[in-house]
Amino acid sequence: MKYISTRGGIAPISFKDAVMMGLATDGGLLLPESYPQVSAETLASWRGLPYQELAFQIISLFADDIPAADLKALINSSYASFRDPEITPLVTKGNLHILELFHGPTLAFKDVALQLLGNLFAYLLKERGEKMNIVGATSGDTGSAAIYGVRGKDNINIFILHPHGKTSKVQALQMTTVTDPNVYNIAVHGTFDDCQNMVKRLFSDIPFKERHSLGAVNSINWARVLAQVVYYFYAWLKVSASGKQKIVFSVPTGNFGDIFAGYVAKRMGLPIDKLLLATNENNILTRMVTSGDYSVCTVVATVSPSMDIQVASNFERYLYHLYNEDSSKLNAALSAFAATGRIDFSDQEMHQVHSDFCSASVDQKMTLETIAAFKQETGYLLDPHTAVGVRAAQDSSLPESTYICLATAHPAKFGDAVKAATGNDPEMPSQLAGLDQLPSKVKIMESDYDALRSYVEANAC
Repeated sequence: MKYISTRGGIAPISFKDAVMMGLATDGGLLLPESYPQVSAETLASWRGLPYQELAFQIISLFADDIPAADLKALINSSYASFRDPEITPLVTKGNLHILELFHGPTLAFKDVALQLLGNLFAYLLKERGEKMNIVGATSGDTGSAAIYGVRGKDNINIFILHPHGKTSKVQALQMTTVTDPNVYNIAVHGTFDDCQNMVKRLFSDIPFKERHSLGAVNSINWARVLAQVVYYFYAWLKVSASGKQKIVFSVPTGNFGDIFAGYVAKRMGLPIDKLLLATNENNILTRMVTSGDYSVCTVVATVSPSMDIQVASNFERYLYHLYNEDSSKLNAALSAFAATGRIDFSDQEMHQVHSDFCSASVDQKMTLETIAAFKQETGYLLDPHTAVGVRAAQDSSLPESTYICLATAHPAKFGDAVKAATGNDPEMPSQLAGLDQLPSKVKIMESDYDALRSYVEANAC
């Protein structure tokens, strides 16, 4: 299996090199040259597999340069810290299936990928006798999950940018109370998009990237998307076992990474009927899917802050496929987007979009109403991001469909929103208790690329 850039500027590389490269050296995102196809017979043989074994079966299709025994050990180690033996268990509430993705060490879906990616980095750095400086941006959950994935690991320093005061209190504390010497938290006066733009610019400085061996943990790293593909198969196999045929995944998303993993699963042959893309008021992706309006607006702060994003990094991967793998057309569209803040689509392209996705935007009022009503009706407490996906599923009109809603975080991570919706604080799990009493370490910085570059250079390993 070889990997190429969406922008067409690199020779094909191996899976190991793709993990280490993160963002392609031409500024694009890495993708496999082709997607392995999974037959109905193979799907049937996977039914009932434990999560770790299913992960091995799927990931090994893409990571054929890692010995099977090593890959199995990496996967088993990555999920040993999860609180539920099923890793991503399914619960049924009302007429919806909730796929719980928050049983890892930081109580967010990012753990599913970042525990594995941290172990992959450590494995490859030891194999190559190298060091790495990870740089990433987060709107909330990626940062803590990435930090927990590499804290204390040899040969790795990690620099995580988050928008100062624009994550939940718990999300910020989960990052800033990790004081391991290899961890550097940076709170930026600005939005997530400001953080992400600075990180992308840093990776685009190829001499700097190579001099300091920069590594990526954001979903620009293909290994993160790949790890998330697994739970689409896992959930589909569970639900379809009861005879359900038209299965729809409702995915709350801001950066398009989680739902792109579902798209990859569908490209591999998983018979997903539809991917329902759910956004909050920052609805550039919903506007694109419903009416072809991919244009930048001002970021709105909401009760679902991890989705407060306008420019979705992973959308480039989908665009590449939408443009029939034509890198020159993609490059032209991205140049136009940089100049005008919008991309236009043909009728044929929109026909393809509508065959891949449907979408809905759920505002804060609806989100809080959904948390309260779902708790009253089912006894189940949703976090505000999951509530966006649940409400989108409830309001959807796809006939005879069975909905799997991705639960992306534990509700205790967003206590203010939960209390606003229900009048009560969520029960605090042991992982979060007392965080506000711990010592913290954070660098507060303006949205200044040169300041970031200097800070990374001064503290790189």
